[in-house]
Amino acid sequence: MPTIPSAGACRAEPQPHRHRQVAESFGADPERYDRARPRYPQAMVERIVAASPGPDVVDVGCGTGIAARQFEAAGCRVLGVEPDERMAQWARRRGLEVDVATFETWDPAGRAFDAVVSGQSWHWVDPVAGTAKAAQALRPGGRLAVFWNVDQPPPELAHAFAEVYHRAIPDSLAAGRWKTTGSDAYSMLCTRAADGIRQAGAFTDPQQWQFDWQRSYARDEWLDQLPTQGGHNQFPPATLEQVLAGIGAAIDTMGGGFTMRYTTMVVTAARTGAA
Repeated sequence: MPTIPSAGACRAEPQPHRHRQVAESFGADPERYDRARPRYPQAMVERIVAASPGPDVVDVGCGTGIAARQFEAAGCRVLGVEPDERMAQWARRRGLEVDVATFETWDPAGRAFDAVVSGQSWHWVDPVAGTAKAAQALRPGGRLAVFWNVDQPPPELAHAFAEVYHRAIPDSLAAGRWKTTGSDAYSMLCTRAADGIRQAGAFTDPQQWQFDWQRSYARDEWLDQLPTQGGHNQFPPATLEQVLAGIGAAIDTMGGGFTMRYTTMVVTAARTGAA
């Protein structure tokens, strides 16, 4: 299991957790988010559960409860922490207990947990303050595991996606997203998470786990998910329509569907200290 090298230079880069207006924009359409967002590989859930000392889990940035429901299905008791009341309400309707707060300001209120997990949301958390809060909430031996789904479409489709964004909204982050490989795009997030664990102390040296899987998308399935990706709901309506039309046309050239390869990247460490 590889450890992640420190890369202090990454800390000079823009830090996503400071952009709260984007972080809390996903609740604009929680029904679509819950329906369209990809899940996480079962092998990852099972490995995190097996590496934790017990079943009590905190899901940071739980959103509508996508990851939380997978951990519940694996036998865990899950508490969500979510800053967006709209997302929290949707998760509660699905039976999840949720505290509404940013994780950095959340109060564990004397409760102790066996795992703190975060799917597709740790980059919205201050990596040092968030890790310190995880240490406060975890029992000795408890596990912190933060993870992202990295999507990697066929190369010719990635190129076509990049061209669509370049034409529609050339100055956006999305315009450059498909010009690099998925793993390259997320490596900074993983390094930042690992550096935060090291700076906060109270944890073993972070490790990175990876899980490869794939999912087939029909044209309309991908277009349904696209507005849930970061920043898309802040595009002007006409720009979003242009993007959706262009992406749809690109998928049509692939026969109306494609297979997306995913790598789920996990940064994880165990809470140190005496039991």
